[in-house]
Amino acid sequence: MVIYIIIQLLLVSIAATSAMTWFSYAMSKNFRELYKEPVLLAFVLEKLKLNLTEQSKKTWGWLLHYIIGFLFVLGYHIIWVKDILPISPLSALLLGVISGVIGIISWVFMFKITHHQPPIDFKGYYIQLFFAHIIFAIFATVLYSITMTILILTNAYVTV
Repeated sequence: MVIYIIIQLLLVSIAATSAMTWFSYAMSKNFRELYKEPVLLAFVLEKLKLNLTEQSKKTWGWLLHYIIGFLFVLGYHIIWVKDILPISPLSALLLGVISGVIGIISWVFMFKITHHQPPIDFKGYYIQLFFAHIIFAIFATVLYSITMTILILTNAYVTV
């Protein structure tokens, strides 16, 4: 059963992170600003003076973005399994707000420790990041609920 939960969390995190990324890319294009988390993560890696090619930094920027998304979904899973919060629209909103604050604090920290000051509108970036995390949490909650229902039904009606 553990393998099914890992697959579920992977699928949910990939979809939710993709939805969030789509939103960030749309806001980036709409406001003509650099609000693209994977690109900014690649810049952070560059500032850390890691011995990586440019393509590797871009790849790692994307991988890190999706790994972080998985960690958020794993955290949500623990919150839901331990009955700290129910799986509901209100908890999705609350988790999105909390995730948004965590995301903003994390980016402030990353920019500070790397002394990286990208040419972006920081206020605008943090505002869009906050809403991107709400979108992430809503998608994660809906998809988690759907996949949990599928897992329960599969377990009840399919024997292997």
